[in-house]
Amino acid sequence: MAIQPQKHTMPTQSPAIRQKNFKEVSLGYTAKIAVEEAERCLNCKNKPCVDGCPVNIDIPDFISCIKRGDFEAAYKIISCSSSLPAVCGRVCPQESQCEMHCTLGVRFEPVAIGRLERFVADWHNENSKKEPEKPKSKNISVAVIGSGPAGLTCAGDLAKKGYNVTVFEALHSAGGVLVYGIPEFRLPKTIVEKEIKTLSSLGVKIETDVVIGKTLTIDELFENGFEAVFVGSGAGLPKFMGIEGEGLNGVYSANEFLTRINLMKAYKPDSHTPIRCGKKVLVVGGGNVAMDAARCAKRLGANVSIVYRRTENELPARKEEIEHAKEEGIEFIFLTSPTEILGDENGNVTGMVCREMMLSKAEDGKRSRPVPLYDSEFVIPADCVIMALGTSPNPLIRNTTQGLETKEWGGIIVNDDGETSRNGVYAGGDAVTGAATVILAMGAGKQAASAIDRYLTEKHS
Repeated sequence: MAIQPQKHTMPTQSPAIRQKNFKEVSLGYTAKIAVEEAERCLNCKNKPCVDGCPVNIDIPDFISCIKRGDFEAAYKIISCSSSLPAVCGRVCPQESQCEMHCTLGVRFEPVAIGRLERFVADWHNENSKKEPEKPKSKNISVAVIGSGPAGLTCAGDLAKKGYNVTVFEALHSAGGVLVYGIPEFRLPKTIVEKEIKTLSSLGVKIETDVVIGKTLTIDELFENGFEAVFVGSGAGLPKFMGIEGEGLNGVYSANEFLTRINLMKAYKPDSHTPIRCGKKVLVVGGGNVAMDAARCAKRLGANVSIVYRRTENELPARKEEIEHAKEEGIEFIFLTSPTEILGDENGNVTGMVCREMMLSKAEDGKRSRPVPLYDSEFVIPADCVIMALGTSPNPLIRNTTQGLETKEWGGIIVNDDGETSRNGVYAGGDAVTGAATVILAMGAGKQAASAIDRYLTEKHS
């Protein structure tokens, strides 16, 4: 049978409808489509796609199960390596990881690995009522700081090995960036809740409203009987440009804007913390966070433009997210950089002064650098400006933990196993690397869990 050259299209809400609601855009494969897509897999013996997966899921094996129609078996294979399959199937950049290594992709479009992972996880969540078996306890306690993808993965892997794991979360809901940073239309919160419930069934305890470094310190965690600590506190400190006008009413960091939308449901008519972004919104940045903020603002009824200092070719956001933003009517203004935010006598945003840019010639393998054009400033009217320029780790933990070495910009220094300079303390995810992807954070959490297991096994031998 001839191989279909293209991936099976993902069914979606139409742009005209979805830009007015926060329901999930991508509707998922049916069982029929999933089996047909799985049949495109060549089942390579050397499994190059696995090398591209940060958590090393046995991709050909789980796809083979889909071909047979044994979706539960496929789920069991995925869950051996991933604690959050329904999440990864939705938000991981498969195109630059597993799918990039797909042998079929040499001649045709690669197998839609991420879409198949999502299908399998959703099928399991809808059809399986059996809770995972709780392992026998080793009576050894481990603390995990942060309930984002790194923390949840580390907690899940350690719980499967029999450790008593407690996750400490600063916010009132568990999930970290999965609940405060990624919009409902990309990752429904019921999906995150289901994944967390699965971890709770393994014995993981989650304590919310606990700010490590303030409510408790890492030293106090050890004093309270925890024998190892994993720091997966993320990178929640927003960056700004340092230009005039960033303190005006109507200027948000993308972090605040998305937290209020996603975690505090500011988009609902009866919200206690509504966001009023006006008729015209400018989003500064070009990553996935910028796309998320822009698409949220669009759903609040605004006309939205994304301002980016390079060209479309350099946009760091996922191709799928860029396409969805364009379909929803979001404008892109390229080769443009802000110099000042303007306001009225009441301190409210009225516009943004920008200047045109050009790209310098790339040298030594580095990407082209944006250079301002002389005498090119112009004003874009706006009621709201959202800065989506990245984030860095909050300094609270490093400032309250003696012996914890960090980089100048705040990232915790670790070795290849995630071990820090402090004995018994491990770290991973955005707290180490700065803002990165969900799956890379999960890979770091998985690696650290293995290292913690080796450390505690040796300690108790």
